Amino acid sequence: MKADIKIYPGKPVPLGTVVVDSGVQFSVFSRHGNSVGLLFFDSDEDKNPGKEIILDPEKNRTGDIWHVFIYGAEPGDLYMYTVDGPLEPEAGHRFDKSIFLLDPYAKAVTEFGKGVVVDDSFDWMEDRPLNYPLRHSIIYETHVRGLTIDPSSRVSCPGTYRGVIEKIPYFLELGISSLEFLPVMEFNENENTHRNPVTGEKLKNYWGYSTIAFFAPKGGYSSSGSNGGQVSEFKEMVRELHKAGIEIILDVVFNHTAEMDENGPTYNFRGYDNSIYYILDEDRRFYKDFTGCRNTLNCNHPIVRSFILDCLHYWVVEMHVDGFRFDLGSVLGRDSAGNLLENPPVLEKIAEDPVLRNTKIIAEAWDAAGAYQVGSFPGGRWAEWNDKYRDDIRKFWRGDIHYNGPAATRITGSSDLYLRDGRKPFHSINLITSHDGFTLNDLVSYKSKHNLINGEDRRDGTNSNYSCNFGHEGSTEDPEVNRTRNRYIKNYLAMLFLSIGTPMILGGDEFRRSQRGNNNAYCQDNEISWYNWGLAETHSDILRFTRMLIAFRQSHPAFHRPEFYTGTDSNHNMIPDISWFSPDGTPMNWELKENSLAFLIDGSKAEIEADRDDNDFYVILCGQKEQQKYILPKPINGKKWFLIINTACDSPSDSIEPGKEEVLSNENAITAEPGSVIVLLAK
Repeated sequence: MKADIKIYPGKPVPLGTVVVDSGVQFSVFSRHGNSVGLLFFDSDEDKNPGKEIILDPEKNRTGDIWHVFIYGAEPGDLYMYTVDGPLEPEAGHRFDKSIFLLDPYAKAVTEFGKGVVVDDSFDWMEDRPLNYPLRHSIIYETHVRGLTIDPSSRVSCPGTYRGVIEKIPYFLELGISSLEFLPVMEFNENENTHRNPVTGEKLKNYWGYSTIAFFAPKGGYSSSGSNGGQVSEFKEMVRELHKAGIEIILDVVFNHTAEMDENGPTYNFRGYDNSIYYILDEDRRFYKDFTGCRNTLNCNHPIVRSFILDCLHYWVVEMHVDGFRFDLGSVLGRDSAGNLLENPPVLEKIAEDPVLRNTKIIAEAWDAAGAYQVGSFPGGRWAEWNDKYRDDIRKFWRGDIHYNGPAATRITGSSDLYLRDGRKPFHSINLITSHDGFTLNDLVSYKSKHNLINGEDRRDGTNSNYSCNFGHEGSTEDPEVNRTRNRYIKNYLAMLFLSIGTPMILGGDEFRRSQRGNNNAYCQDNEISWYNWGLAETHSDILRFTRMLIAFRQSHPAFHRPEFYTGTDSNHNMIPDISWFSPDGTPMNWELKENSLAFLIDGSKAEIEADRDDNDFYVILCGQKEQQKYILPKPINGKKWFLIINTACDSPSDSIEPGKEEVLSNENAITAEPGSVIVLLAK
């Protein structure tokens, strides 16, 4: 800060900091506070401020907003606040003037937790959010640090936003459209109190689901330092990804904060106005916990609602992101007493907000207190993580009986969930795996979770994995077991990309990344979670298969159709757009115990808006334990069946390159190996 500053009353809006030519506007909310001090620090290491400005409530307060304009303040200045007020926990008030508070609107946070004044100017080179339609999207969920921190990534800036930029050629070759990042808003990775019981090592908060500053990109993910450079570096990453045609979706955590319960630390919200920001218990000394993280944000209070919208606007307008995935989204549907609302104001506002109109909004449609809203998430145009898709597809391939019907429903867009309220197939985010649970490799390698090193006495992580180890728990040198696992990995991938809906793949699944059976690696900032890029060579066959599947899906509109199957063609003629068959070629017998599905897709006018036909396809999902002969329907108009995918074959015969398909020698029938997927194309 310059020595010759001048202090003026300033304005109440916008909240946070605004840089102008001559100084900086500061503004912060506190309704029940009666005194506010603005503190400036000469360096990040300083424990005491170099300057304190006490705001005059007569000049520097408008309603509940405290504000000041500092002539001579500039970008890079380090600042915090103090707020004095009643310390009355029984009334929900926890003011403490001795605690230095971070600005809730701080755009950058230093290593030692101070806010940084940030200049929003940046050379975007005419960049704007890409906002691809959901149905054309292929989402790749990943972790900024874990993606490149391992030396095998061979990037010059490992574990950073620039490291992500260095992986753009890989993403382009893979063919994904959208990166979904685990939380990048500033969090304290050192808050975890657990230790690895084997090594004694203190564990981390690696995933980042415990936000401190919602407007600030994580400084630890920046190669430019954490004194403001993280903002420019994040923007640089977004700009370069957009140049390559890749979107950015952020996993956001508006359900709770890092302040935990009444015994937790105070970073900001508790110190500014605890009774407004949090859902408090009837005994207002305590917090209601619908998140499993010891507090719950009071999301539908008008102040908090505005905060959430301001935050989303900032990331879209100033940071150019394309979408958000809302962690434990059902919390945003609760009122100040914790009751679920029929029409939650904040969810409706997000869905209808004009700035966010083309922004992807994806809900994790449940919370930790029993709310489960998959298929019924309120607020209009929300997409949802479809855990029913995940579980039903896993059970089908595990061999659970009577799962033909549920699997068929998931493959065709989950109309049981999304048709009734007018949503579309693409509102189903289809996933087999995500950060939360087994990786795809571990899904076929472990029968149960192996979470001892998380330090929670194996209590953490779900027990409902619906997995199969194929005869050996964990990694093995047995060639037959490994061949079987490879085949089932390809089965899962094939089903994911052949289903209508929006597919999401967990990063690293395309080359069999393993977490050694840990299905809750939130605390493992080490080789358990980091990407071992050597596996991309070891399992180049799976990587190739994934790449071919993505390209196949993107080139055939039949698999990203905008509407549910109707039983007719696009002209409403009684020619089914999808037909189901038993192995003997007769109409599907849905009472079959063994899992076996075969279906014919009529590709005519699948892409109505483009007014072009696609090929017809015959898909066989043989979940049986023995070979099965399938009688084939006759292609129309003199066409023939060509084999394009067979997961029972070794690479490269498991997926045939376009134009190199071979016509079936027997046009009437084909034999499927046990546990395999076959896709035929008519031409």
